[in-house]
Amino acid sequence: MTVSRDLPGRGHPAATARVILLTGPSGSGKSRLASRTGLPVLQLDDFYKERGDPTLPRIGAAVDWDSPRSWDAESAVRAIGELCRRGRTTAPLYDISVSARTGEETVLLNGAPLFVAEGIFAADIAEHCRDLGMLADAICLRGRPFTTFRRRLLRDVREARKPVPFLVRRGLRLMRAEGDIVARHRALGALPCTRDEALTRITDLHTATSSLSA
Repeated sequence: MTVSRDLPGRGHPAATARVILLTGPSGSGKSRLASRTGLPVLQLDDFYKERGDPTLPRIGAAVDWDSPRSWDAESAVRAIGELCRRGRTTAPLYDISVSARTGEETVLLNGAPLFVAEGIFAADIAEHCRDLGMLADAICLRGRPFTTFRRRLLRDVREARKPVPFLVRRGLRLMRAEGDIVARHRALGALPCTRDEALTRITDLHTATSSLSA
């Protein structure tokens, strides 16, 4: 994924906070882990493009929502930059069931030196965040593919994200591809970790950062 080099970074206030990018296959437990860290969280999946956007990638007649080209990387990096420099940003609220943005929310750091930005395409912006001096860490959650499949399907059905037959087909395809997905995230700079390894890594980083700023 190509992100414009004209995004905030050069000629702007220095970062006062840094981001932990948390990625992994859909259903790997990113949102739950992010909430357990106690850090502010930016939901990167809310930066999906909207249905009808002519730049959306397709598989036949259907939109390929698992392609990073279905996601607005530039807006995501811009929001991360605003949080790092100013401690606040306005982020969209996205409804996956209708493939559209339904509103927006203000995300605040309230002085926190670290925050988590989590989403399935987070690794795609790791290099750019590193170049801009905003990256604290990039982590990819890994687990058992069938466990991920089950967790993802239960969540997606409960939230009525898409019709059930679509969710089952997508889930099976992603289960078969899970190893390749994790390998791709590793190649983009995200360290594969189990849930417990990731939580320990984030907790240690938070402790170290808090000690430096005390």
